[in-house]
Amino acid sequence: MTTTTVSKARQHFPDLLNRASYGKERIVIEKHGKPIAVIISPEDLQRLEAFEDAVDSALLKRAMAQSTGFVTAEELLSMRPID
Repeated sequence: MTTTTVSKARQHFPDLLNRASYGKERIVIEKHGKPIAVIISPEDLQRLEAFEDAVDSALLKRAMAQSTGFVTAEELLSMRPID
């Protein structure tokens, strides 16, 4: 994983996009030494979204198994760990 500053990211944005897209590199952009954004490939995004969907599906199955009846959306959402 590569880390760069906001100012360097502005200067080298096309290169960073190419490195993430074609080189499958993950690029962390920092401001004042703290990460504020990440550039990832579309494939990484798909994997992340698939993982989130799997977690949501598992939570739904758990809620349905624990339920004796109607489950509100609020109850379901309260079971999901906060990121």
